[in-house]
Amino acid sequence: MKTFHIHLVMLILILCNTYVFAQTKKIDSLKNELKLQHKKDTLRVNLLLKIVENNYKNDFQENIKFLDEAETISKEVKFKKGIAISLFYKGLIISRNSNYQFGDTYYKEAISLFNEINMHQQVINSYRNLSIFSNNQGNFNNAIHYRKQRVKYRERIGNEKVEEDLYYIGYYYYKIGKFDECISYYNKALLISDKNGNHKIFQECLTSIGNMYSHQGNHPLALKYLNQALENAKKFREPKNISDALISIGNIYIRIQDYDKAISFHKKALNEPNHDNYGSISHNLGESYKYKKEYEKSLEYFTAALNVYIKKHNRSDEAETLNKIGEIYFELNELHKANSYFENAKNINIEIENKRGLCGSYLGLGKIYFKKKQFNKALIFGLKCQKIANKLKLTDIQRDTEKLLFNIYKETGNYKKSLVSHIEYKKLNDSLFNKENIEKITQLEYEYKYKQALDSASIKELQLKKTVQTTSQNLEKSKRHYLWAIIGILLISIILGSIIFAQKLKNVKSKTQNVVMEQKLLRSQMTPHFIFNSLSVLQGMILNKEEKKSIHYLSKFSKLLRLTLENSRDKTVSLTQELRAVQDYLTLQNLENEAYKCTITVENTVNTKLFEVPPMLIQPFVENAVEHAFINQKENKKIDIRLRYLNKKLICTICDNGVGVNYQRYSKAKHKKSLSTTITSERIKILSKDLKIPGSVKIEDKQIYGKQGTLVTLEIPYIII
Repeated sequence: MKTFHIHLVMLILILCNTYVFAQTKKIDSLKNELKLQHKKDTLRVNLLLKIVENNYKNDFQENIKFLDEAETISKEVKFKKGIAISLFYKGLIISRNSNYQFGDTYYKEAISLFNEINMHQQVINSYRNLSIFSNNQGNFNNAIHYRKQRVKYRERIGNEKVEEDLYYIGYYYYKIGKFDECISYYNKALLISDKNGNHKIFQECLTSIGNMYSHQGNHPLALKYLNQALENAKKFREPKNISDALISIGNIYIRIQDYDKAISFHKKALNEPNHDNYGSISHNLGESYKYKKEYEKSLEYFTAALNVYIKKHNRSDEAETLNKIGEIYFELNELHKANSYFENAKNINIEIENKRGLCGSYLGLGKIYFKKKQFNKALIFGLKCQKIANKLKLTDIQRDTEKLLFNIYKETGNYKKSLVSHIEYKKLNDSLFNKENIEKITQLEYEYKYKQALDSASIKELQLKKTVQTTSQNLEKSKRHYLWAIIGILLISIILGSIIFAQKLKNVKSKTQNVVMEQKLLRSQMTPHFIFNSLSVLQGMILNKEEKKSIHYLSKFSKLLRLTLENSRDKTVSLTQELRAVQDYLTLQNLENEAYKCTITVENTVNTKLFEVPPMLIQPFVENAVEHAFINQKENKKIDIRLRYLNKKLICTICDNGVGVNYQRYSKAKHKKSLSTTITSERIKILSKDLKIPGSVKIEDKQIYGKQGTLVTLEIPYIII
């Protein structure tokens, strides 16, 4: 294998050298012909232009000399075509050698002459080069203008192949943050490219639409488009489009915080033979390692990406990468370096009118000034960022900005605005990371993998049928028992393959079921009734100007919300953490009027630090007691929680002195079943199988013991660490 690679490399080098040699030979031949053509006529002009056409990437001075001569002769003999082509190549060569600072004037003069002599393709090429020229300068409005001019010209001459131009117009609108116009042009390009059979642009449109939805936080719809793009790219064997789709899917996993999966997709993209994406892949790997807090690796990849963007004069991506490096230095508490990178990024983003990038720069500077306790400056940058992010509906930046403003207002004593920002932050945070989106992503992944598996099974089935038919024809005249042996092996393979496939499908369905169950659990933990009551109590405290009490209440409430969300994401948590959540819930219920007498007793046989239990098993039953146990009972409300470890069983009892479960079941006032209790019971059954530890729920009316109230006995599945 190693020898083969060496031979392959040698072959490529030989082919490259052969091509260069042939090209050099052609240019030398044209130059020799030029020496024999002394007359200043169109023939000499065409020879000069032919030499430049074959050698425009090399020897800047010589090419300009040839073009000057071609232009001069063309003017003397009134050869408009020669003048126009000379100007076109001057624009191209000067642009390439001046970092796209000059060259547009020559293109514009060339277009005017091409129009006069009806050289339609050259007009189209000139508009394309002007658009590329403007893009590389970071002037996206001009880039849009020239692409639109190109579309109009194509339509005027009856050329309907405008899908590439529509795609790039959408791309430039995306760069300046006009997302409605962006998606409109992408969809136009998608329809026309499909009609014209342009699969390359069709795939790029799918990828770009996926990226658009991803940036707006609609990850399930983004994955749908990107998986379709990846399928099409593989079908047509387009390395660049495969790489683009892999990068974009990796970016989604960055946004939903699955960084290992993101790194996996970006490294797959890195293995594709497409070097144009090296900068963006390095950038995204840097971002993934940044979130994993592996800052050394992150800086290494970001620096590599920055060097690529600077070399390519890609101002937009250069600014974005500067923002990312600034974020890393902020995390490392090197505020001076962070400030320098954010300032550089801000200046570039203002220059090229990149509003999304400008948001990132403002947010970074706001955080730095907040950390320096320069709250007025921090507030200025925070409000600037908030204004742009709200206008563009950039959910992730809106959330981070609201968090910054919450902290600024809190530190400056503006508690009213602090509360508003905190509520807005929580709403945006829940929107970004809600379980419904994750369930949709899981479902899409499942459907995509299931479809792939079915397609693969169909292909294998066709191949097997073909093999059987061929074998039958070949063996009919000889040894028939070989045929039966082969058919037997094939049938066994199909059966085994089907069993393996069915098992994998069962595992995927099981994982999906667990995700759905966890979502139901999260939604059931804190009822809207409890949240509404808590916020109403808080509002009352604020209106009564009970500042200390309201801040204490808000702290308890936010702590309980955070703990509930954190616990819901883990398979198991320590028993200490689980009991703390229950204690915080009971404390919050009693904070206003001390309505309940609550006790939590842990026997000596239970070391809460050693036991790991599934989260949120106890709290739903405690909440049920608070909500329903004390109907018409105003005094002497008791809830006792006790944990003990007996016969290798972790037992938790929740006991109240309320009306009793029988009353609750048959009371006319109660017509619905407790959702959280039902979900918890279902969960215990699943968790018992998963952890291989028995678990159960038993709910009794204490009337059978001659007492008043309800007794819940939980046998909790556990792990001892």
